[in-house]
Amino acid sequence: MTMRHADSSRGLWGRGLLPRLPGGIWTLSGFTTFWFLAVVLPLIGIVIFSFLQTKGVKIQWDWSFTAYEKLFFYGGGNLLERTIRIAATMTAIELLLAFPFAFWLAKGAKNQTLKLITFTALTVPFFLSPVARVIVWRAVMSIHGLVNTALLDVGIVSEPVEWLIFSDFAVHLGLLGQYFPAMVWPIFLSISLIDNEYLEASKDLGGNRWRTLYHIILPLSLPGIVAGIVFCFVPMLGDTVVPQQMGGGNVLMISHNVYNMIGARNFTMAAALATIVLAIMLAFQMILWAALRPMGGLANVFASLNR
Repeated sequence: MTMRHADSSRGLWGRGLLPRLPGGIWTLSGFTTFWFLAVVLPLIGIVIFSFLQTKGVKIQWDWSFTAYEKLFFYGGGNLLERTIRIAATMTAIELLLAFPFAFWLAKGAKNQTLKLITFTALTVPFFLSPVARVIVWRAVMSIHGLVNTALLDVGIVSEPVEWLIFSDFAVHLGLLGQYFPAMVWPIFLSISLIDNEYLEASKDLGGNRWRTLYHIILPLSLPGIVAGIVFCFVPMLGDTVVPQQMGGGNVLMISHNVYNMIGARNFTMAAALATIVLAIMLAFQMILWAALRPMGGLANVFASLNR
């Protein structure tokens, strides 16, 4: 009885050190602390490191913009423009191709076997190495690949088409296949949640396909569209596999240069490039937030999933 009283006293004494808050707040604080230490703190460290100088492998705690000046002096502006252009172009193309495909998969496909095969085809790439997913294109699009062989055999061209590989076109093609499932899945899930009665009611009220698409399907599938854009655009900025395998050193992007800088032990330049990628992502989030503001903001858009 005495021991139990002592344990109870120690528990109360321990609780007395903490403010009286709901248990959920402490759980949330724990996750927030872990997220800050594991994710935010390293990012802050990279940003700070980009403003330092190094002498050999030694860090000099002298603040400067030397890394950024060298970066833009040696063509960093073109590198930045090319990376954003390719990522934005491919995100738009992925959206245009993925939306009708996801709609067909969610509402149009009635054959369960066909849907199962399609789901498998969209899921399998997630279990493969990014290199394995891209390397097959090199056999198809190379100088002596299947496409060039077919074009020569048919007589459409008299010599192999060189820009099919190690070019801007090849990088765009590699990104298309790599991120198509990442755009399809969230849009498919959003469209699947749309009640068919909404579509039938629109038809009964005289709404044609375009009015139904604009006034019902697009607003209700917006959470999936936003998620798909984020899942495609942001990883494309940091993709190292596709530019290396399909660009062959002719199409350099920021992520590829970060890898090269780390290999050359130029850590401040690598940190500066990583900081620029981080700034692009933050700017993208701000643009996304501003674009969705007329619709009630990001929270309101995702609140439409509670239906």
